Amino acid sequence: MANQVSTSAELLDYITSVSLRDDEILRGLREETAGLPGGTTLPVAAEEGQLLALLVSLTQARTVLEIGTYTGYSTLCMARALPLDGRIVTCDVTDKWPSVGREYWKRAGVADRIEVRVGRATETLDALLADAGFGPDSFDLVFVDADKANYPAYYEQALRLVRPGGLVVIDNTLFFGRVIDPTAQDPDTVAVRELNARLFTDDRVELSLLPAADGITLVRRTAV
Repeated sequence: MANQVSTSAELLDYITSVSLRDDEILRGLREETAGLPGGTTLPVAAEEGQLLALLVSLTQARTVLEIGTYTGYSTLCMARALPLDGRIVTCDVTDKWPSVGREYWKRAGVADRIEVRVGRATETLDALLADAGFGPDSFDLVFVDADKANYPAYYEQALRLVRPGGLVVIDNTLFFGRVIDPTAQDPDTVAVRELNARLFTDDRVELSLLPAADGITLVRRTAV
């Protein structure tokens, strides 16, 4: 009974039926996104979006940083969980895809909580670290879901931007199971594998890798 439960399609359907609280706005953005390039693989699943919203609520986050927006489904989920004066800064290399989500953000009444910053993520994060309005220790929660080759760099920047006691959530840390395939030596897989190894020995944080979706790692910053 202590072992991991094997999940069949039927069991996943059951889990969705008893846990996913969906609505028209969320479904609408998912459906529009599904028709776009990468639209069935790049966004988080609806269940993961709901988990992100719960994590925002549990941590009582007022400031959230998202690295990787795409069409803003996860952005929407987290923004709805913020208090009225909360703020989420979401970063993407282009404004093309976040613009898809803006109408849904407006319909959900959270557009005023969302700031999109466009550019290379490493440069955007450096700018946030130097920004008088933000700077180190300024975010309660950081969600990392961008290009995998830069995950180690994003993690180090995120750890500086999140406050002590704050949470960093990293998506795709099992990367389709490729992390355990020794023949998988592409830059994305190597970077995810490197980050996982680094996290395990990082005494600045507490962590748990959840075997859900494509691997979700929760990292709580403990060092001041």
